[in-house]
Amino acid sequence: MDFYSILFWVLSVLAVGCALGVILSRNPVHSVLCLILTFFAISGHYILMNAQFLAIVNIIVYAGAIMVLFLFVIMLMNLNADVEPQKGHLIQLAGVVSGGILFLVILTAVKDVKNQSMEMPTTPIGLIENLGKELFHKYTLPFEISSVLFLSAMIGAVIIGKKDPAAAHAEN
Repeated sequence: MDFYSILFWVLSVLAVGCALGVILSRNPVHSVLCLILTFFAISGHYILMNAQFLAIVNIIVYAGAIMVLFLFVIMLMNLNADVEPQKGHLIQLAGVVSGGILFLVILTAVKDVKNQSMEMPTTPIGLIENLGKELFHKYTLPFEISSVLFLSAMIGAVIIGKKDPAAAHAEN
């Protein structure tokens, strides 16, 4: 077994273990911290595939900015389920539609995956120019659908974080 194979398996075990920690942890802050470690392990996989740009973007954008926002949202939200107001059917329908669109994007991505070997790539696939060409020519529709999903997630976070005016008035 060579060095790259050992590193691949170590990163894989770390990623799967931390992903299980996200799901199984009862404390939401611990779940977020496990998710950050999962992102770092995935960035290690990107480096092994000679995709340094994706590794850096994954660390800066996801492990850095988005996870800090998740931590702020978790800390600002009231996570007590006993006093949590029930959401309407329209919001539940919006969640189902968003989840369905995400499922379609994942299906599209999985459909395009071919059997690839575990060898180190010799072509410059990690270059930004090649990434931009692939992203905006071949994967334009999934890229745009994912941007709409991010927008809907931000709207959902605002709806979840917004207090009911009647409940806020009753507290005062």
